[in-house]
Amino acid sequence: MIQIPRLYPILDSACFPSTDALLAAAEELAATGCTLIQYRNKSGNARVMLEQARELKRRLASGSHVSQHRRDVGHPLVKSSTAGNPVTLIMNDRADLCLAAGFDGVHVGQEDLSPESVRRIIGPDRWLGVSTHNPEQLREADRTSADYLAIGPVFATSSKEKPDPVVGLEGVRRARTLTRKPLVAIGGISRANAASVIEVGADSVAVISDLLRERGKSAEEFFRILG
Repeated sequence: MIQIPRLYPILDSACFPSTDALLAAAEELAATGCTLIQYRNKSGNARVMLEQARELKRRLASGSHVSQHRRDVGHPLVKSSTAGNPVTLIMNDRADLCLAAGFDGVHVGQEDLSPESVRRIIGPDRWLGVSTHNPEQLREADRTSADYLAIGPVFATSSKEKPDPVVGLEGVRRARTLTRKPLVAIGGISRANAASVIEVGADSVAVISDLLRERGKSAEEFFRILG
């Protein structure tokens, strides 16, 4: 069974004005100690997605996002013992682009390819995550070869145009009883409510909006809150 970090940042390209801004955000999160990042791009432009993904892979997979002088003790950008380590990169939706970019895994939703179809594409070694929104979907996903499951939206979120109904903390608690696989909570999660989500059974919290401003500081605060 995989070990998933407490903090699961999602970088949505729609939140950034340019590719350079997206890449800078990824590097800052990695330098702060984030060891897993999901890349999400709903534009449908496969060429742009592949270019961005390959550049993320080049910059983050080797741990080269922290230069040697930043590794020195006391540098403000390196506050975690994991800073500078290779980052596990997850592609949202697109199994084909995961392979083309050399990513470490894919995360799919209920309207994407089925988990088993994705597994046949990516093989047995890459990570596979599946989004679920109710107990029935979670039970079904638990029977697949998915490595981890996501449940949400836990709280109201502005990251999706047509979000599913909010499941609340009780939905996370219920999900925990239905699977032994790592459980990621997603949807409206911030530094103000992250601890409560972990307390009811989530192994990890996926965050988009609350990592957009002052990313390094925000990530460090999440690390302190999540323990």
